[in-house]
Amino acid sequence: MTYDVFMPVRCIYGNNAVIEKSALLAELGKRCLIVTGRSGAEKSGALADAKAALEKENIAYEIFSGIGENPLISACHAAGKAAFDFNAEFILGIGGGSAQDASKAIAFYATNPQFAPVDIYSRAGCNPPLPVALIGTTAGTGSEVTAVSVLTNDETGFKKSIKGPDCYAKVSYCDPKYTASLPYNFTVSTALDAFEHAIEGFFTEKCEGVERIYAEKAIPQIYKCLVALSKTDTVDENLRDPLYYGSILAGLVINTCGTAFPHPLGYVLTENFGTPHGTACAAFFAPFIDRCVDFSPEKAKCFFEMTDDIDTVKSVIASLVKIDNVKISPEEAHNYSARWENMIPGNFTASPGGLTREEAEKMIIFG
Repeated sequence: MTYDVFMPVRCIYGNNAVIEKSALLAELGKRCLIVTGRSGAEKSGALADAKAALEKENIAYEIFSGIGENPLISACHAAGKAAFDFNAEFILGIGGGSAQDASKAIAFYATNPQFAPVDIYSRAGCNPPLPVALIGTTAGTGSEVTAVSVLTNDETGFKKSIKGPDCYAKVSYCDPKYTASLPYNFTVSTALDAFEHAIEGFFTEKCEGVERIYAEKAIPQIYKCLVALSKTDTVDENLRDPLYYGSILAGLVINTCGTAFPHPLGYVLTENFGTPHGTACAAFFAPFIDRCVDFSPEKAKCFFEMTDDIDTVKSVIASLVKIDNVKISPEEAHNYSARWENMIPGNFTASPGGLTREEAEKMIIFG
């Protein structure tokens, strides 16, 4: 087998990384658009540290705080215009997956003012994007180290990703203290997302060599945290560091290996029922791990050695997945599944044993 691993992001992990390594921002330019959600960057303390770092390096900045969960391409387009009007030389995204993914798209809109919002998906003949720096505030997405940006198309309501070598950040700051402000439910959902990244990537054929090392470090580390979270309704602050580190390791896995079918199936729950992304993906853990046992027994054996027996693992994940509001009839499932007609070569094929549209349709029937 040929191994093809590409990881150009400079990732700074540790306490006070933003202030201590502020000089890396100065290498990106002297004018910056800060991209955030509505309140998380401020509550976490990351925004204050970012401002201090930029001021320390004499970098001018403006703030765009209009990015919501599951970022809309219209909001990214508006932020790109703001960056263009400000003559920004780089983008600094602060937040969880939404703000980080949005920042990658905004970097393209900023250098391509001729773009309509939907042009982000093709990027045909576009100018190179602005450099991007990221400061993570959640332990789940892995966007800090991936070349993927998941965006929501306003016109269709569907989530769809852009990806490529030009979607990597130049530098990512990973300081676990910024995750301390996350409430229990959000901590659980993002932890489930990281766990899904690690296991979905692990069970792809691409996960060998260094990627397998990352996965075999991430899976037991995140699983132990999920077990702890399943036994309480509060967050032990000692979990913050291992959860964030685990999410970065999981991001390194999917950067090369990608994800499997729980992700596109989970999009249906997020788009139509508001289910948090990580929870939505983990809703399909049981059918996924069953297929792994059937079609990838060697890796399945390794997985259970890193975690627990299959019934215990299923029980832990099920106890954390709250989707009581999800009701999907067979007819609705058939209608939802039409979107997967052209997706089979991607996440479905990467899954152990593959997956057909008809099999996926049955999996999304709830209630």
